[in-house]
Amino acid sequence: MDTSEKFSSRWGLILAGLGMAVGTGNLWRFPRVAAQNGGAAFLIPWFIFLFTWSLPLLIAECGLGRGSRRGVIGAFAELVGRRFAWLGGFVAVTSVMILFYYSVVTGWTLKYFVVSLTGELDGMMADDYWLRYSQSIWQPLGFHIASIVGAGLVIRLGVVAGIERANRILVPLLLILLVVAVGRSVTLPGAEKGLYFLFNPDLSQLTSHRVWLEALTQSAWSTGAGWGLILTYAVYMKDDEQAVNSSTAIGLGNNTASLLAGMAIVPTAFAVLAENEALEAMAAGNVGLTFVWIPQLFARMPGGMLFQGLFFLALFCAALSSLIAMVELATRILMDGGMSRPGAVRWVVGATALGGAPSAMSVAVFENQDWTWSLALMASGLFVAFGVKTFGVRRFRSELINVVPSDRRLGRGYDWILTYLVPLEFVAMIGWWIYQAVAVIDPLGWWNPLRTFSLGTCLLQWGIALVLLVGFNRKIAALSLR
Repeated sequence: MDTSEKFSSRWGLILAGLGMAVGTGNLWRFPRVAAQNGGAAFLIPWFIFLFTWSLPLLIAECGLGRGSRRGVIGAFAELVGRRFAWLGGFVAVTSVMILFYYSVVTGWTLKYFVVSLTGELDGMMADDYWLRYSQSIWQPLGFHIASIVGAGLVIRLGVVAGIERANRILVPLLLILLVVAVGRSVTLPGAEKGLYFLFNPDLSQLTSHRVWLEALTQSAWSTGAGWGLILTYAVYMKDDEQAVNSSTAIGLGNNTASLLAGMAIVPTAFAVLAENEALEAMAAGNVGLTFVWIPQLFARMPGGMLFQGLFFLALFCAALSSLIAMVELATRILMDGGMSRPGAVRWVVGATALGGAPSAMSVAVFENQDWTWSLALMASGLFVAFGVKTFGVRRFRSELINVVPSDRRLGRGYDWILTYLVPLEFVAMIGWWIYQAVAVIDPLGWWNPLRTFSLGTCLLQWGIALVLLVGFNRKIAALSLR
């Protein structure tokens, strides 16, 4: 087990953590999800889940990674017990399945950044351009492979020379580009309508189960809570690094970036489009909003070509920094099994190129995988909480978290959150979702695993993963503890 490399400073860790958290979930997903789920009303449960779900789990992952000095499967096997290696395995499978199609998204952002520079992307014809591009096979596949190879090259350089150095460039550049975009957006005539939509809540929206479900999923997706990503980076923390303060900085920084992204996109939509068009753009889904409507928005505003290029550069930086973290998670697991870093990177890049190919060649497959595995983050977050509870929450605090005098100390409230509140949130959200799917939304077809957005497709894919992990638990535990 090679863990000789460590982040050079606390800021190196925080920048890497922000690079992990601040990704397309902020620029690509947050504005659409927030706008589709009540705008300002959505922000209320989203902030609640930051403090009752995401931050507690980020802190837990920090403790597990630093305490075990192993990847996500090895951390569970060593600290929670070999018989629970399958729990870490499910966290790993969830993140790797997201990695497969996230590399495709990164490829899309790279393609659109390139064509925004060449002038090939005509904003007013963006719908036709996206249709031609997405229905081709070789272009999405080629940019997907280029993205995963690029991330692999960074990971092959190691923690300091690769991950830390890349994020010292990508994260500040991304934040600068976001601030510039917000400055332009909020000064457009009519932008105040978008700001009103984004920050003046209609509390009646909070009675919808979907608003709360999407808020929890978005918080977990965007911060990286329950993915095992910050656990992987924590393997390379110095012993005197502040787990609580660093996790808090990452969580709050991530939410700030999300709000900046919302302020860059939503006011622009309301300023440039008629209100019904703006709402249509917000409801267009992740793909439709980003790759169809965003070019149209920039085409209709003064200086739009310049800001279109800056937007897609920011989006590519965000995507690449998060992709790097996912590749490192998978690489670390293989290194725990005895592989060298270069050898592990080759396997991860090859598997991702192959595993992401169906999503690159079919938007329907992509949407199914995004639906299935983003919702699986609720289960993986629960498994992290269960792992800490099994280890002993009080013992976890005293031995793995409250060990650096300069760090903020956790009290008994943290025990209560992980022991009771996180499981309660999981049961409430999953139960509410299942009830709505079975009794209200799709009573006849909820079970159908061939439907893109059904409950059945999630249960089938999660079930296959769990059966295999439990069945091979002893083997994966032994491999992860070599």
